[in-house]
Amino acid sequence: MIRHVRFDKKQRVVDELARRIESGQWGAGNLLPGEHQMAVEFDVSRGTLREALSELKRRNYIATQSGVGSIVTYDGISLDQRSGWAQALADSGAGISTEVLRIVAVERPDLDVRFGTTQFIAVDRRRRAADGSMVSLERALIPARDGLESLPKTGLIDDSLTITMAAHGYVGDRGDQWIGAEPLAASDALLLLREPGSVFLKALRTTYDRHERFMEHVESLLDPVHFRLHLAFGSQS
Repeated sequence: MIRHVRFDKKQRVVDELARRIESGQWGAGNLLPGEHQMAVEFDVSRGTLREALSELKRRNYIATQSGVGSIVTYDGISLDQRSGWAQALADSGAGISTEVLRIVAVERPDLDVRFGTTQFIAVDRRRRAADGSMVSLERALIPARDGLESLPKTGLIDDSLTITMAAHGYVGDRGDQWIGAEPLAASDALLLLREPGSVFLKALRTTYDRHERFMEHVESLLDPVHFRLHLAFGSQS
């Protein structure tokens, strides 16, 4: 009986946390509240809570990083989230793999006034659907400081830029994003295995962290078959 009660409590926590993540209440890259806070909220022991978090990690809803906490990595929310498109596939449950194309240090004097630095790390990635088709190409610029300057040598943690940034103290808090559409240039079409001129969504996103520091500037090309834009308007209950 005790085991059944504990299982029920764990499942209740798993279901509620999954609901919050799937609904976008906690977007990709957000830190979950502390274990003590969640244990009190759900009226469960720390052990039961950790079992629930382990289950969410197994399902790829979250990742944990020592000294940081649990970070949302779920890839099924839509483009209206503060963290942008990267976790925003419209087809929930779609299997997506990520390929890192390059991680290099670059100097951009033209961005000094805008972002307060000329030294960046460029992280280029493309994502592939389970059927082998390329669904996106992402080019990110992040500041070459606070340990991030070593990324060309060390690489990303678990191939995740979100987790890597969080491990270096950068957690997204606010920003802006512009989304349009344009035909693919020949070089981008080659990387995406498409015909030049194919129309893709183009997203430009700039993110600042909770300490008001510039965090990343990302240009993304997205296959419109796999992505959607959600806009909410009017009063929200």
